[in-house]
Amino acid sequence: MKYMYTYDLMESMRNTNQWLGATARAIAAYPAMSMTVNPAIEWLQGWGEVTERSFARMVTKPDWGIPSVTVEDGKDHSVRLMTLVEKPFGNLVHFKVPGREPRARRVLLVAPMSGHYATLLRKTVISLLPDCEVFITDWHNARDIPVSAGKFDVEDYTLYLVEFMRHLGSDLHVIAVCQPVPLTLAATAYLAEEDPAAQPASLTLIGGPVDPDAAPTEVTDFGRRTTMGQLEQTVIQRVGFKYAGVGRLVYPGLLQLASFISMNAGTHMQAFSDQIFRAAKGEASDQDKHNVFYDEYLAVMDMTAEFYLSTVERIFKGREIARNDFTVAGRKVDFGKITTVAVKIVEGEEDDISAPGQCLAALDLLTGLPASKKASHLERGAGHYGIFAGRSWRNNIRPLVLRFIDANTPAAKPARRRATGPAASVTPANSNALAGDASRARPL
Repeated sequence: MKYMYTYDLMESMRNTNQWLGATARAIAAYPAMSMTVNPAIEWLQGWGEVTERSFARMVTKPDWGIPSVTVEDGKDHSVRLMTLVEKPFGNLVHFKVPGREPRARRVLLVAPMSGHYATLLRKTVISLLPDCEVFITDWHNARDIPVSAGKFDVEDYTLYLVEFMRHLGSDLHVIAVCQPVPLTLAATAYLAEEDPAAQPASLTLIGGPVDPDAAPTEVTDFGRRTTMGQLEQTVIQRVGFKYAGVGRLVYPGLLQLASFISMNAGTHMQAFSDQIFRAAKGEASDQDKHNVFYDEYLAVMDMTAEFYLSTVERIFKGREIARNDFTVAGRKVDFGKITTVAVKIVEGEEDDISAPGQCLAALDLLTGLPASKKASHLERGAGHYGIFAGRSWRNNIRPLVLRFIDANTPAAKPARRRATGPAASVTPANSNALAGDASRARPL
């Protein structure tokens, strides 16, 4: 399938469905249709509205839509996105709040590159902004990156993280969500040997596949039963002429979306069926629960072929991270070299993407890290999305993470490099008590 025509065929099918939805809406809205009372016309309009919106979202990067932040002066302050480091495959972005004092907690959110944009973490960003200076890795859609920019695989991803961490300085707390968890751990181990002073103060690793074999899921089973040759031949395509990345080998976002939906096809079909009837009755709106969720869920991005294939081969099949046998730019990284960075693991009891145990395996790799700097938390009843953006995150996990950050914030000292100007540091009263917390909580 490594041809442009297959890529363009998928785009043509998406475009046709979007057009059909728009056409259905136009027909149903024709004045003559109101002359008869026919429920089918209302249903046609509802189907057209939902179909057009859904297929249009698949090729559009969502806006961040971050609201204003209220701070100590009682005023609402706008949030401004500032690019600190610009690179071909992803940028380091700062959510700057003009007019307020810089926060002592400086947090880098490492967003997944697994089919969705970094905006998937919008709610996570919003929840952290009042208390933290928030930075994020904003990965680019591979279809928009010219072939001349070169390759991008798991090692390049790791080196991007190394550069971002160096830029922000050592008084940094990193939160990695899902896919980037093992590579964030690798980037920290790389810094531990190459530039120890640039290591972050803490790592919070949320629901990531450090050891996929620790607790098999449908995702890991698929990786086991499918050969690399089969993957390369069935899911890799070349970007068509419509985009700047023409000719680049990618794992298309539309194929990824089909895979996501197939995992819970019945649930998605019911959700769209219900939404069509709500739209037909005039009960749907831009901000209703369905549209808010699916506007983000359906917005997918292409991954470079080398990144997807190297992730499957090295992280899932070869278990290079789990075996402490991962190399970056020809240099083996040793997780045992991490000796000062506090690490907290967060998992969801009902996580069917990265099951409990996969992320927890990271603590066993950190043989040089004192037990007082290791922590773990299993959120009862929480699924994958809930542990970083849902009710479980808001009510239970976020407070735990902030306390963990405070407990492991170094005393005030000159920073290696600052991106937001001077900020007051927090000196915890009991720096190790919370770091050793292995709590188990139930969602409220």
